[in-house]
Amino acid sequence: MYPEDLVIPMRKELTDAGFKELINSEDVNAIIDKNETTLILVNSVCGCAAANARPGAIQSLNNDKAPVNLTTVFAGVDEEATETARNYMVPFPPSSPCIALFKNGELVHMLERHHIEGRPAELIAENLKNAYNEYC
Repeated sequence: MYPEDLVIPMRKELTDAGFKELINSEDVNAIIDKNETTLILVNSVCGCAAANARPGAIQSLNNDKAPVNLTTVFAGVDEEATETARNYMVPFPPSSPCIALFKNGELVHMLERHHIEGRPAELIAENLKNAYNEYC
């Protein structure tokens, strides 16, 4: 578990961009059960979350199409919510950061850590925009 004062700015970066924090299993289940398009970003304290995942996800919203629900769980902090979200991401192994797009409760697009690490935020944003254009 990371200290809350350490993760506050990392949470705020996403919530300021319109992402809703999912704190427990009920939050995750409720958002997936909405049968809409939902983006879940598994946030992390690592450098690739700061340099690539969060900025890429935020940049991806500059698009004609976007998910109805923008959400985030924080690995190592919101353990229950993160575990529940990862259960919806099977067969992909747990990784953080990662970004998953769901449509009507089904996983339709996934960016694992190895797709994020070492790639510029702009490339991640373009990848997500392509998924939004197909599924949203």
